[in-house]
Amino acid sequence: MDWVYISQLSKHIGEDIEIRGWLRRKRSSGKIHFLFLRDGTGFVQGIVEKSSVSEEVFRTAKKLKMESSIIVKGTVKSEERAPGGVELLVKEIEVVSIPEYEFPINKPDHGIDFLMDNRHLWLRTQRQFHILKVRHEIIKAIRDFYNEREFVLVDTPIFTGSIGESAGNLFELDYFDYGKAYLAQTGQLYLEAACMALGKVYNLGPTFRAEKSKTRRHLIEFWMNEAEVAYYKHEDNIKLQEELVSYVVRKVLENAHEHLGALKRDMKKLEKIVPPFPRITYTEAIELLQKKGFNVSWGDDIGGDEETAIAEEFDRPVVVEKYPRKMKAFYMQPDPENPDVVLCDDMLAPEGYGEIIGASERIWQKEVLVKRIKEFGLDLDSYDWYLDLREYGTVPHSGFGMGVERVVSWICGLEHVREAIPFARTLYRIHP
Repeated sequence: MDWVYISQLSKHIGEDIEIRGWLRRKRSSGKIHFLFLRDGTGFVQGIVEKSSVSEEVFRTAKKLKMESSIIVKGTVKSEERAPGGVELLVKEIEVVSIPEYEFPINKPDHGIDFLMDNRHLWLRTQRQFHILKVRHEIIKAIRDFYNEREFVLVDTPIFTGSIGESAGNLFELDYFDYGKAYLAQTGQLYLEAACMALGKVYNLGPTFRAEKSKTRRHLIEFWMNEAEVAYYKHEDNIKLQEELVSYVVRKVLENAHEHLGALKRDMKKLEKIVPPFPRITYTEAIELLQKKGFNVSWGDDIGGDEETAIAEEFDRPVVVEKYPRKMKAFYMQPDPENPDVVLCDDMLAPEGYGEIIGASERIWQKEVLVKRIKEFGLDLDSYDWYLDLREYGTVPHSGFGMGVERVVSWICGLEHVREAIPFARTLYRIHP
């Protein structure tokens, strides 16, 4: 018999095959055992009929525990009511391993702390399977988007001596004789260097923020996709973001439809994610919040509750642009029409999922950048190489960063970002 993955069983109707996997759960009704099997590609029900198998096979099925690893041989049968449209009439069972103890995750009402303590086992459950399959499709779509547009992948460093965002949320460490180094908050500065060599570049990898935040949107370690393009201005940048987000949503709808369905995601809402997206300025956002009763003034930060209040006015992601210069990073290009604001934008996902993209046109004039670095109290010597980019062939350029876990949370409709990554790192959790 050929070894076949569960996801391919529908191509083998009527054939005798072998699957290699694990027992999710089991129920029995006297002369029949129903084995619910998984193998990492899908799920299928195996039926063990006492009248159709040897006594030994029937006894083996009876003694199996949840998460026993087994090799099962049988005949694939069409069954429209079953997941995947098939089930397996079991003929033989080969035991690889039967756990000594009962599988700990066996109830529908486990608390979140218990589940996170057992994340290494929680991953095996159906819901987590579907979430991580969607995450896989999202990351694949991100890579496909850039590959189709001839972007070049640039792997930016995780150790850095240059602060990309705020010094207050850095993980600091001693780097041999060099002195202080940091875990990267962003690869942006390095992508700026790369885009001057390669034109259109992107990265995809882990980033780190030492933020003491416990909201449902924040992780300490998360994955970010960043892009940088030479000669792109503010408007070009926003258009690229809209194209990326709509492309990713469309591809997930095409390739992960069954997983979204299993998560009971309202896919009609995702089908509306088509550019151009609505756009408002930061100033208009503050006015909107004031009308909604928020106690905010021009120059105040827009927090999670405020983002939700803005986004609920729209059925697609909304682009909030041109924030005050004093509240944004040092490298953002001032608006020539209003130097109090910068040419930046945040993209807010609908349905209360908050910011998924932060972006800006970068300062490309050396003298303006030097002034801004000094304003932020940063060490000019640490940015000598970054300033060199403005010395040799400087051009306008723009880019953005998109948080992968926030996108996963939004597309899957999750209540908390901790389920959007295999092993979440939060303020109080680094185990397992």
